[in-house]
Amino acid sequence: MPEAVWIDRGGAAAVLAQELAAHDTIGLDTEFLRERTYFPRLCLVQIAAGGGLWCIDALEDGTLEPLAPALTDPGVRKIIHSARQDLEAYSVCTTRLIAPVFDTQIAAACIGMKPQIGYAELVRTLLDVTLSKGQTRTDWSRRPLSAAQLAYAADDVRYLEEIASRLRERLRSLGREQWMLEDCAALTDPRQYSPDPSQAWKRLKGARALAPPVRARLRRLAAWREERALERDLPRGWVLSDALLIELAQRNPADSGALAGLRAPAALDDTAVGAILAALRAAPGDEDLEPARTEPPTPEEKALVARLAQRLDARAAELGVSPELLATRAELRALVAGERDVGALTGWRRTMIGDSLLAALE
Repeated sequence: MPEAVWIDRGGAAAVLAQELAAHDTIGLDTEFLRERTYFPRLCLVQIAAGGGLWCIDALEDGTLEPLAPALTDPGVRKIIHSARQDLEAYSVCTTRLIAPVFDTQIAAACIGMKPQIGYAELVRTLLDVTLSKGQTRTDWSRRPLSAAQLAYAADDVRYLEEIASRLRERLRSLGREQWMLEDCAALTDPRQYSPDPSQAWKRLKGARALAPPVRARLRRLAAWREERALERDLPRGWVLSDALLIELAQRNPADSGALAGLRAPAALDDTAVGAILAALRAAPGDEDLEPARTEPPTPEEKALVARLAQRLDARAAELGVSPELLATRAELRALVAGERDVGALTGWRRTMIGDSLLAALE
């Protein structure tokens, strides 16, 4: 098998870009770090095309820009496994979005494999090849990378074109290529990769069950934390933990002395303390009037969710796919609660299961 070519100069990247222009598919993977940052730090880009393998040092200036035309060319499909984080890492580093994408994890789920299947398991299942796991804890920002590390990185793209070909053949035989195309197209919506501080509170577990005044304070605190994490490129939890955000919203300290009595990080400066106290104070028109969702579902609602789940499971069995590919249990509960902005009612899922679920609610 070919070894990967190491590229850490802009000139070599420009030569590679010319070679990639001759291909209509490119296998792609990235290695990045984000343990200490808000944004992923792109360290390595691996590419496979036409039997060639390349590892590009993303930490060196000038190595990624020449590749942008090929990686963003609408006529060149990029094959990636579980693509979302790779797309985010590349877009943060270059402000461009890789597209179009063939996500082999999505394709595998559409033919009946488990939805979150890993790349190594997919390669083993389809090609009977076992990949090494020896470099899973590598710090990809360190240089130089060893031969073993580069071989490991290259393996992550070495088989992408072959497994994509097999998956595509199966998708077409089942008439499900459109499923894959729709779900992969959703990955290239740039809105997914643009942080929105005003929506940050929604990722906090239990937020919707809080009383309206508490939830309003939490919403403002979460927005402030998101903005500070963005500004300083820090993980959210390094600014304030989720637990502390909720505690602050519930206790609503009136001044810096009361705030100091909580488990606030000592690193909070006067500006941060002032911003937190300001976020806790409601501005005119900033009230949250939506009632807290604390009431448990009624027996009738539970029975209706169970009926939807039974219908979902039966349809998934007919199609030979995991039920969660069609709809999640959370979506079923949302439907029973009267919500209609759910994935099961959009695109190909509307035809496969959504209309049936709606009929069961009538």
